[in-house]
Amino acid sequence: MEQLRNLAILSLASALTVATFLPLVPSTAWWIRALDIPRVQVAVAIGLALPFCLVLTDPWRALAVAALVGSLAFQLWKIFPYTPLAKPEMKLAAPSGDGQDVSFLAANILKENSRYDAVRSLIRSEDPDVLFLMETDARWIAEMEPVLADYPVVVRVPKDNYYGFVFATRLKALRAEAVMLTSSDTPTLFAELDAPNGQRFRFVGLHPRPPVPGEDTDERDAQILYAARFARQSDLPVVVLGDFNVAAWSRAARMFKRVGRYLDPRVGRGLYSSFDATHPILRAPIDQLHVTPDVAIVSFGRGGKIGSDHFPMITRLRFDAELAARLNRSPGVIPEAEAREIEARVDRYRTTLGHDKDRF
Repeated sequence: MEQLRNLAILSLASALTVATFLPLVPSTAWWIRALDIPRVQVAVAIGLALPFCLVLTDPWRALAVAALVGSLAFQLWKIFPYTPLAKPEMKLAAPSGDGQDVSFLAANILKENSRYDAVRSLIRSEDPDVLFLMETDARWIAEMEPVLADYPVVVRVPKDNYYGFVFATRLKALRAEAVMLTSSDTPTLFAELDAPNGQRFRFVGLHPRPPVPGEDTDERDAQILYAARFARQSDLPVVVLGDFNVAAWSRAARMFKRVGRYLDPRVGRGLYSSFDATHPILRAPIDQLHVTPDVAIVSFGRGGKIGSDHFPMITRLRFDAELAARLNRSPGVIPEAEAREIEARVDRYRTTLGHDKDRF
């Protein structure tokens, strides 16, 4: 009996250690990349498992405790930037009060969700200048028409594969269209808009595929990298918002930030875990907002439940480069070796793209 107990404890310690460090492997295998997401949950499991290791005899006790303490330290190191204990990348600007701020609402509504009234009520109460809904099929778009009627610019992309979307804005739009950044049927929204103060900016609505059985992350990472490079090739401010299907601390998300030299309002502010809205314990920050350093943030938060497995994300931004320079930290420069790796990965996927590949 004692041997079985010791074997169970050692097996648990080994599993938690592997779950902690396996995502360091630069593989796009879905089961490896999926371990990037539940770092908070794994950290809690490690904390609960540590006392059980004390009943082991040496050398197994020392090995198990050392492995779990090291794993816990690593998990906390990964999570720490997304806590209020860290230094924020973006300090909050005071509301302008003169209509110069731009409000954004993004929500993965869950295609099977039937709480249309909750989503319509959310849109009416928030009254966003820019709206981005994900997982919309024809039924969902039809149900949203009463609120979409309030927007002069609407892009409707109904799909039954969970990657449809609706984009709507009352801002002046020089361009707003769905583009295909990968060979998979997962469109991305690209728009060029004018803020109320006349500052032109680019908006990217992103919803790549998640790491699930049978779906490795090659194309997801390609889509994310192309969206990031979109910022690098523009002198305009850029806002990227959507369901990234990666956690904020994951390798793909960090590479996205570095490629586009983006800032993340979660850093130094909190997790704002957006998925899974139906399970209070199994949550991670996968619905994300990233902006270039010339954008100031006025507010950032998570909306209430709307019947989906995601919480909506709500933010208010100001396109004032001088103000942003006073409030935002400057992002670091990408090391030359990492920049070469990124460009090589982008070029590798170039041949898989459709007609949009020469435009971005």
